[in-house]
Amino acid sequence: MTGGDRVDVFDTDCGRVAILICYDIEFPELARIAARKGAQILFVPFNTDERFGYLRVRNCAMARCIENHVYCALSGCVGNLPFTDNADIHYAQSGIFTPADIPFSRDAIAAECTPNIETIVMQDLDIELLRRHRYRGSTQNWRDRRTDLYRVRYLEDDQERWV
Repeated sequence: MTGGDRVDVFDTDCGRVAILICYDIEFPELARIAARKGAQILFVPFNTDERFGYLRVRNCAMARCIENHVYCALSGCVGNLPFTDNADIHYAQSGIFTPADIPFSRDAIAAECTPNIETIVMQDLDIELLRRHRYRGSTQNWRDRRTDLYRVRYLEDDQERWV
């Protein structure tokens, strides 16, 4: 496998989505680019073998929800494949996370499965609530960025772009 060279956002019947695979969610800039391109939901498929690896993915995803006023849907592998190199054990707790603010779910968790149990997680998400939250939430992280001190610069189609 090789990494891609752009962050794509897709129109779906559920909203605008971007896919950040596992380790990608641990880099705030990638989610920022996706949000700038209009992503409302970040899908994060992941594969971790220990709880601490899962927690790193989960906690970073929750931070991306707060920073960018987006939802994150995490989906991980569970179970064991004892004769498969580098994929012999898995640890996951799939879930759907929200910004941490009053109109959203308590603890910023819209839905979450039991740890390390093969489960399907479903939740209705209010995309309009995200839009309103970005402009009228108790914290407005997107608006309050210090672009006078920093900006995220990225290349796409050989052109320089800024977030």
